[in-house]
Amino acid sequence: MLRALVIVVLLANVLFWVWTRGGMAPALPPPHSGEREPERLAAQLNPERLVLLPTKAASAAITAARAAAIACVEAGPLGEADIAAAETALAAVRLPEGSVLREAASLPPLWWVYAARVTDAGVMSARTQELARLRIDYEVVDQPTDLAGGLRLSRHATRAEAEAALAAVVVNPPLRFLRVVGLPTPPARLWLRVPKADAEQQDKLLALPPAPLAGGFKACASR
Repeated sequence: MLRALVIVVLLANVLFWVWTRGGMAPALPPPHSGEREPERLAAQLNPERLVLLPTKAASAAITAARAAAIACVEAGPLGEADIAAAETALAAVRLPEGSVLREAASLPPLWWVYAARVTDAGVMSARTQELARLRIDYEVVDQPTDLAGGLRLSRHATRAEAEAALAAVVVNPPLRFLRVVGLPTPPARLWLRVPKADAEQQDKLLALPPAPLAGGFKACASR
């Protein structure tokens, strides 16, 4: 009796082992367990694209992917009076300390080669005709008010550059109505820049209301 029971148990174990290995399929499919599930393998999408990388290569790939998601974003330029409101709006993002930089906005060209407006329409017409004859480009100025109506030939960052540009206008007879003028220095303006914002920070910054941020955050421009 005991021998028969042992034989039955052994036979049952063998049959169970054969069944779990798929030996009785398709009449008796194997149990669905672990990685042996055929349905799981059948559900794969483009398995041929899967590439197994060594540990170092995988770490390098992850680092590269994270670096690719990092970008520079900025808002501005902002006047000194606007900075407090802008930084209050920025506080909602909760960036790590030191993430936001203040960068002075570059000044516009403050020196012009210029021909002043004159009240005599005939004289003004003669000047524009002379410039056109010499193929010298110019534009009529509308701002600032004290220079409006005059003719601007070029704009420069320094007086020396403007003087050099004026000296380069060599014609005979000289155009004595041309001169160099300087504009008043405008109030200081600043950019708020986040040079290394990750993808989540970028989404939050770009979603901030634009009003206190001079139009909102955008990708940093090359300057």
